[in-house]
Amino acid sequence: MPERKQPPVSRDELNECRRCPLWRNATQGVPGAGAVHARIMLVGEQPGSQEDLQGSPFVGPAGHLLDEALQAAGLDRDKLFMTNAVKHFKFEWRGKRRLHKSPAQQEIEACNLWLERELEKVHPTVVVALGATAARAVLGRKSVTLAGMMETPVEHQGRLVIATYHPSFALRQRSDEARAAAFERIVRSLRAAARLARGVKTG
Repeated sequence: MPERKQPPVSRDELNECRRCPLWRNATQGVPGAGAVHARIMLVGEQPGSQEDLQGSPFVGPAGHLLDEALQAAGLDRDKLFMTNAVKHFKFEWRGKRRLHKSPAQQEIEACNLWLERELEKVHPTVVVALGATAARAVLGRKSVTLAGMMETPVEHQGRLVIATYHPSFALRQRSDEARAAAFERIVRSLRAAARLARGVKTG
């Protein structure tokens, strides 16, 4: 069984974090979870509403779609480490609903301490950045070209980084065709990550 003891960052540490204001409105911090020495780490943008309530990453609608993509790509979630660039849910109220609001650059940078610790402790061979915010956080850049990183992995600090759409992007597509195309792009990137983790070149 994959080792799951002593996660790199604890929920208590995140709940005590005051590096940015997002803790004020969030229910709790959401640390990464999964196999402590995973070869593949998935990094999303931030927790969503369900993640904020449950305290675990990728347990909401986007997480369920990601599970489908992982299954289609032949990857076992239990052998991966999954986390987010920002550890608290940023939202705005729309009536009684909490709607996702993209984190600001200073919030991404404030949370980088935690992401870097997860990267150092897990020491993955491959990082899959789900969306542009995750890619910027992993690479330490203020801007990235997501499309380019989908086709060509980037070597960064001794690991390979490949980017793809966040599952929430697929969920937001209005047509079945667009949703299916986004989903297939995610699956292709996950398959590429699996090959890279095995030491097989992509392309």
